Amino acid sequence: MTTFLNSTINLGNLWFLVINTSGWVKGIGYDLLVEMLRYTSPTHVVQIRGPAERKNLPSGMFWLDGNAEGSAKLIEIRAAQNQSSSQSARVSIRKDACILRELRLIAYFRQCLPRDFNISSHKELVHSLASTTPYTITLSKVKVMHLHCQVSNTETYEGLKSAIIGLAISSSRPVSPEHNTPWCVGLGMVRAMDVSKDQLYVVTPIPLRIVEKVDIILQGLIEIPTCLLEEQDAPRSLGTSH
Repeated sequence: MTTFLNSTINLGNLWFLVINTSGWVKGIGYDLLVEMLRYTSPTHVVQIRGPAERKNLPSGMFWLDGNAEGSAKLIEIRAAQNQSSSQSARVSIRKDACILRELRLIAYFRQCLPRDFNISSHKELVHSLASTTPYTITLSKVKVMHLHCQVSNTETYEGLKSAIIGLAISSSRPVSPEHNTPWCVGLGMVRAMDVSKDQLYVVTPIPLRIVEKVDIILQGLIEIPTCLLEEQDAPRSLGTSH
């Protein structure tokens, strides 16, 4: 994470960098946000606060240590509200962070299907994705990197089953002599895995010409959207494209 943020800071000298926290207010997301804010030293921090305080981040420069000083400009905005036509009470427009994250993932993997392909429900999407011919990646030709934990060699592939993974390419331009950060080119959804055949079957909207360059698999904590797990009996097809 430190290496990635340092490389991002270098880019920040050339372009403005806007970081969307995707509703991180607790758990690993909160810890990641705090670390990110400390390393990037933002000039402006905009916090959208809702009516439920337990779902808001702490006020002020919460990411700094007790004696640390920060120069960021803090801007707080109240969440949008609707005035009900039948009631005088103001009702918040609910935008659940986890739902928004799931919608982003669904929209991402929808790109695996033709644009003119008519899909009107999650069930149809699940069946269509299950019928899509996946790319085949040779396990022995890629390195699996676990981002949030250390695992033994015997458990390297266990977390890949039915997971969303990052597909990365070894960096050709190291940030420094000590660090060589891989370039994540996109996400993939593991359809199946056959260790005996040295094969990993992955569904991804990434073009084949880029998938062929992938030599690193990033295993994180991104969960498959619930709606994509509802149809366990969806038809499945396996193919080899890489």
